[in-house]
This record gives sequence, C-alpha cells and structure tokens, in this order.
Amino acid sequence: MSAVAPSPARDGRPVIELRRITKTYSRGEAEVHALRGVSLVVERGDLVAIMGASGSGKSTLMNIIGCLDVPSRGHFFLDGVDVRTLDEESLARVRNRKIGFVFQSFNLIARTTALSNVELPLAYAGVRGEERRKRALDALAAVGLADRAGHVPSEMSGGQQQRVAVARAIVTNPSLVLADEPTGNLDSASSNEVMGIFSDINAEGRTVVLITHEDDVARFAKRVVRLRDGNIVDDRRVTPVGAPPPRFGTATRDVAVGAP
Repeated sequence: MSAVAPSPARDGRPVIELRRITKTYSRGEAEVHALRGVSLVVERGDLVAIMGASGSGKSTLMNIIGCLDVPSRGHFFLDGVDVRTLDEESLARVRNRKIGFVFQSFNLIARTTALSNVELPLAYAGVRGEERRKRALDALAAVGLADRAGHVPSEMSGGQQQRVAVARAIVTNPSLVLADEPTGNLDSASSNEVMGIFSDINAEGRTVVLITHEDDVARFAKRVVRLRDGNIVDDRRVTPVGAPPPRFGTATRDVAVGAP
C-alpha cells in the first residue's frame, strides 16, 4: 500500500467543493468584498495552483479552504462535509487531521528538533509515543531528511526547514495539503527541490493546493486558477513542466499509514 495514498473518499466526492462563496469584511463604514461568489471543485489527487495579485482574494480563499475562516455566504464542502455544520471542536479536528498546512515562513518551533516538530500534529491527535515517533521518522525519510531528525531549525538550511514543514503536513495522512507561498523564502535551487517533493506527494495520490503569485511555482501544477478582485477569471488544465524526478527513492511509500 502506498503510504501517502489519500484518505478514503466519501462516495467519490471531491476533496474541495465551493458553492458561490462570498466573503465581506467591514472596515469602518466601508465594506470590502474579498470574494464575490466563487465556485470551485478540486477532485481527489489534483495539484492546483491558485494565483492572483495582492488583493485578488487568494489569501481569503486559502483561509476558507483551510477552515481558518468562514464565508459570509455560500457553502464549502471538505471531503463531502459541509463545514458550516461543524462546531469549533470539530473544526479543530478537521484542521489537524484532514488538512496539512505548509506556510512560507515554515512555522517550525525553533528550539525543537525536526522529529519533534513533525510529531506535533500526531501528539495533538492523541497518537501514542512509539507510533508517533515511527510515523514522524517515516515522514522525514519521505522528504529526504532522515539524517536530520535530531537537528533544530537553526542547524538546517531554509530548504531543509521547508521540507520538515512538508513532512509535518503529511504525517497525519490528510485529505489535502494546502501550501501558502511555500517557496517565498527560498532560493531557486531550494524552491525546485521543495516543488519536486510536492510533485512526488501528488504522484502518490495526495491532493495539493498551492497559493502563489509565482509562475515558477505554478508550472508544477496540473491546473491553474487565477483570481482577480474576488472572482475566478481563469481556470485551466495545464501540463506540468520542469518537475524533477523523485529525489528520495521509494521513501514516500513509507509515511503515515492509517488515520491518527
């Protein structure tokens, strides 16, 4: 069994289904319409880049897809579940188990080893020590960092830190990996390496959504969705180019078997 295979589908439903999502913020007496009736379906196993300039609505859309914010109107189904029906405790479980987050700034705990950083979502999920450690080590092996398990972030390059963040994102076997500007703090060589890992993860069946303004990141995607002024203005299938071959052998087949 492939260890990064996606979580079981709910009757074949898509991982993400947005139906006429709007988001309006109040700023004093003014209203800001961040999203204006966005509808979007992302099927299981896709690799989608969501692009747009500053103010286009892509960050707001990311927060809604990541269950970090709620729409003003419309429906969002994650893995077939209407997110509006979930209470705060259920939403926290969804964020922990169904979504793996990767951020531009890595968000690693500075004085904690790579292994402990990757273990953290499993600890929150109640996975016991021995199993938690095994799965975290497997996740680090999947991104080529088995030999850095005992290192703290300051002992690693930016690219290595982001690979630790990817390992942390996949260790709970989520339905979705959501990456927000994942190469924004990396040089071109490290960026290509990290994007190669996302390609590997996707090739194993994982659904990946990238929020980016960089064409060099979007070229790894199978589909590019462009936002402008809170609307989808372009949505097309593309052929990924420049994706490096798998970098770490079959290690990706050893990570995160089973649900936490």
